[in-house]
Amino acid sequence: MKLTREVKTALLVIFGLLLFIYMFNFLKGTNLLSSKGVYYSEFNHVGGLAPSAPVLINGLNVGKVENIEFIEGENGKLSVAFSVGKAYQFSKNSTVELFDNGFLGGKALQIIPTYDNAAKAVYGDVLQSKIKGGLTTIIGEQLSPIQQKLNSVLSTTNSSLSNINSILDEQTKNDLKQAISGLSVTLNSFKSTSQTLNALIKANEAKLNSTLNNFEKTTTNFTKISNDLAKQNIGETVKKLNTTLNNFDKIIASIEKGEGSIGKLLKDDSMYTNLQGASLQLEQLLEDMKLNPKRYVHFSLFGKKVKQYDANGNEVKKSKN
Repeated sequence: MKLTREVKTALLVIFGLLLFIYMFNFLKGTNLLSSKGVYYSEFNHVGGLAPSAPVLINGLNVGKVENIEFIEGENGKLSVAFSVGKAYQFSKNSTVELFDNGFLGGKALQIIPTYDNAAKAVYGDVLQSKIKGGLTTIIGEQLSPIQQKLNSVLSTTNSSLSNINSILDEQTKNDLKQAISGLSVTLNSFKSTSQTLNALIKANEAKLNSTLNNFEKTTTNFTKISNDLAKQNIGETVKKLNTTLNNFDKIIASIEKGEGSIGKLLKDDSMYTNLQGASLQLEQLLEDMKLNPKRYVHFSLFGKKVKQYDANGNEVKKSKN
């Protein structure tokens, strides 16, 4: 069957109209060829949610918002119709959440599926809803306690500043100025002293180096002496010293008991008395020898008979028979 030019033209116009309708709805976010069902959810406030906004499940785009309208007799409550592909099933107890889709992405819906034994949701069901706070709301909630603390700190600071202002009268300010001036003078003096000390150290740098070198040598020698002492048998020496001290303690104890010559001399009064008497007699004998040497020393060069004397120093004459 041969088509006339008029039929071809009519078919071309019809195809163009259908393509225009499809593309128009596609640009609006509606795919006329897809098999999607519509669900509903109710909100007190949609926060600027618009038709064609995406519907997500676990972050995956599975549909879009179809229509938003007021519910009659519900005091401004809104009904949101949204379509989801037939391939995605979820429980009737699932929740539809209104949230911010990115920082500048506007509002969107996401289905939070509930995995339980309840019946699957079917087209036309009204699902429970909730609103997730946006970035501004979260920041406001976080900043609210900080703002309260900041207000408290500012109030305390203001009170402290008022107290400081009441304390810092003219006399106190003058005293502070004088104290700061005195501190400046002290710092300048310290700076001058530091410069003088630096100059003194620089002038005596050679002597200081020599002193440090001598100290280093002394330390080295002391280390050698310590090493030599460490190598000696200190333990044996200490042991002998302890033995000697023990013997000395025994001697001291024996003397304290009056044993031995030294002990008797220190403890026995009779020996001390005898020694004292002998010393006195010896002293008298020496004195008598000085005064009467003839009593004790008799000698003659020519064989002369030696004279005898009595105890009183008188010559004893022998009788002639």
